[in-house]
Amino acid sequence: MTTLELLRRAKEAKRAMALAGPDVKNRALSAMADGLVAHIPAILAANGQDLEAARGTVSDVMLDRLALDEGRVKAMADGVREVAALPDPVGLALRREERPNGLVIEKTAVPMGVIAIIYESRPNVTSDAAALALKAGSACVLRCGKEAHRSAAAIVDALREGLSAAGLPQDALGLVEDTTRQSAHELMTASGLVDLLIPRGGAGLIRACVDNATVPVIETGTGICHVYVDKDTDLDMALDIVDNAKCSRPSVCNAAEVCLVHRDIAGAFLPRLKERLADARAARGLTPVELRLDPAAGAVISGTPAGERDFDTEFLDYILAVKVVGGVDEACAHIAAHSTGHSEAIVTANGETAHRFTALVDSAAVYWNASTRFTDGGVFGLGCEMGISTQRLHARGPMGLAELCTYKYVVRGTGQVR
Repeated sequence: MTTLELLRRAKEAKRAMALAGPDVKNRALSAMADGLVAHIPAILAANGQDLEAARGTVSDVMLDRLALDEGRVKAMADGVREVAALPDPVGLALRREERPNGLVIEKTAVPMGVIAIIYESRPNVTSDAAALALKAGSACVLRCGKEAHRSAAAIVDALREGLSAAGLPQDALGLVEDTTRQSAHELMTASGLVDLLIPRGGAGLIRACVDNATVPVIETGTGICHVYVDKDTDLDMALDIVDNAKCSRPSVCNAAEVCLVHRDIAGAFLPRLKERLADARAARGLTPVELRLDPAAGAVISGTPAGERDFDTEFLDYILAVKVVGGVDEACAHIAAHSTGHSEAIVTANGETAHRFTALVDSAAVYWNASTRFTDGGVFGLGCEMGISTQRLHARGPMGLAELCTYKYVVRGTGQVR
């Protein structure tokens, strides 16, 4: 089936989705979750083929993003069930106004229509995106990268069975068969067929969508995330936070890529940072973090001199750019110049400094004494997420059900004329 045929079928199916009540959608989601578990052997077999084809062509951390096991598939099913348990956003009265002439005006949440998602090599995005879009009353068209296509196809087969079991059209969920750039371009320019396009992936994918799309786009994902270690801080806490933000899963968009350190504590903190992230990890047989140091940091510890682009790169790997700054204002200025607007953190015991940081830093999520790794829809109580919006329009940060709805005004009268 061509991409345009898939979109036309989704456009027809969106009518049934818009009319589906909460009980019907929840039954479908429950059946979709059961289908994922029932199809674990087929999903893992397809994923094994994807992994075999990708080995030697992508990094180990990217292989980890691609890999599925029984536990991860069950976690995907749990995520779908969590979405089913959330309140239905469709039909919610966001505001109600009764005018002096008797008109009752309600600003009402309604489905987007057809939501298209372009994503790369994370198979779990397939079920997350489908569950959220369908619960929000929309049809969903997925286009994944070629590395994950077999896995995504097996997942979509399982999910579509769940839709049918609840009496909803299978065409409400589709997977683009073509993994070339042509299909991505078709989604970007499918005016009248795609109501919202969401890219999830690296900077190149997101920039291509923003630059070329003629359909509405929500910009997501790219995360050049910073942790600023202030002079008034508990060094043990700071080490724990930087370690978690960088090393717990470096291939995801909420992992820290830059550590900014106040010059007054650089002499005490940086040697401990190098010991924790590089030397101790290597001694335990773990991948050490390569520290790319500005001149001031390089004067304190050994490491790789930072290159021209190292403070503007989403490494998605065991690499951390390190810079010494004069204080919170310089840290905020650096973040303003280099951040992608995703997640930033300050580690400090000084409340005034923390308030200044959270007021000046203009990112979707700003943390005080916590890791950037918490920027996630599930952690924020939204169920699974469609992505992390880094723009300033109606959706910002983790996108859950509310952000996947638009609204219209429903006006009830008793014969009023103007």
